[in-house]
Amino acid sequence: MRLCIVTAIVAKGNGQGQVNYEVAWEAIRRGHNVTLIASKIAPDLQQQQQQVNWISIAVKHLPSALLQEMMFALQSQYWLRQHGAEIDLVKANGAVTSARSDVNAVHFVHDAWLKSTVHTARLHRNLYGAYHWFYTRLNTHWEAQSLQRTRQVIAVSQQVKREIINLGIPESQIKVISNGVDLQEFYPGSTSRSNFGLPNGIPLALFAGDIRTPRKNLDIVLRSLVHVPNLHLVVAGETHGSPYLFMAEKLNVSQRVHFIGHCSDMPNLMRAVDMFVFPSHYEPFGMVALEAMASGLPVIVSATAGAAEIVTTESGFVLTDQTDYKHLSEILQVLSNDLQKCQMLGRAARQVAEKYSWKQQAREYVDLFESMRLKGNYEN
Repeated sequence: MRLCIVTAIVAKGNGQGQVNYEVAWEAIRRGHNVTLIASKIAPDLQQQQQQVNWISIAVKHLPSALLQEMMFALQSQYWLRQHGAEIDLVKANGAVTSARSDVNAVHFVHDAWLKSTVHTARLHRNLYGAYHWFYTRLNTHWEAQSLQRTRQVIAVSQQVKREIINLGIPESQIKVISNGVDLQEFYPGSTSRSNFGLPNGIPLALFAGDIRTPRKNLDIVLRSLVHVPNLHLVVAGETHGSPYLFMAEKLNVSQRVHFIGHCSDMPNLMRAVDMFVFPSHYEPFGMVALEAMASGLPVIVSATAGAAEIVTTESGFVLTDQTDYKHLSEILQVLSNDLQKCQMLGRAARQVAEKYSWKQQAREYVDLFESMRLKGNYEN
């Protein structure tokens, strides 16, 4: 089979980029030829010159994400129109290309994000907010068009499936394949906290994500921390432009909150803490929660995260109201007072994560491709 994957990045550590990286490697292992229309691909894929054809589209020189995405969509469409006869099946990702696809994998639904109470446009009634409203509105339109013009839609969670159905896509056309985890990279164990400048001998929770915006909901974690005096929190995320350092000071918890910035060694960081907390306002899946489970950590996630669908009562907690900081503080108090309970929940979390290895998830994708094997139509 001659497979074409259209996406901006095909590499580890990039969410959607990692999914496509794993799918590409599974296709290569099965002997298929893979064309990658992308701005960046992993070096090990570049070395597979006999089976991998990289069509590089450079857009970083353009001044905004909107312009970059528009240019990528148009250039990928142009290439597919010129070379459609060379491809058996095209896998796209949302509105990444203006061309038709055979399979479209959806990792984020802009229509659902636009309706969120913490969408940037609702929090910033200025030019900045207006740009984000316009950006999301355009992506909502393009996304709906792309999904209506594909043969098979893949959703990364049941939550995303429901959001796609709301766009008018028939349920029969949607298949759920959740994201995966590298079980050899993320595994239970212990790492010296001193490697990260963290204190020993105290319960330690981890929050990881973009803390420059409110979507990941760090504010409720900080408010909860006020009521759990024996717990420390490590925050992994770029701090430049983040309001949460000041918020921690204002709440008088800054001595117990350790902002470490972007972390390039998340597996070892997860082996240095006791629990993982992730009450995101909107999260189509949340790969970091699955990585925490694979690392043997009990997880606390919001019901608005797709990953909540795989969290059992034996492996963690699901917050039905991600704004209820009192409920979150009660959970954190229970776990910080009973680290043996943390370990018990963590063992169960690892068992759940073992069902979602990247190899297993990538097999589901390529099995689907092989069952659909036919030539696509790239006309508008």
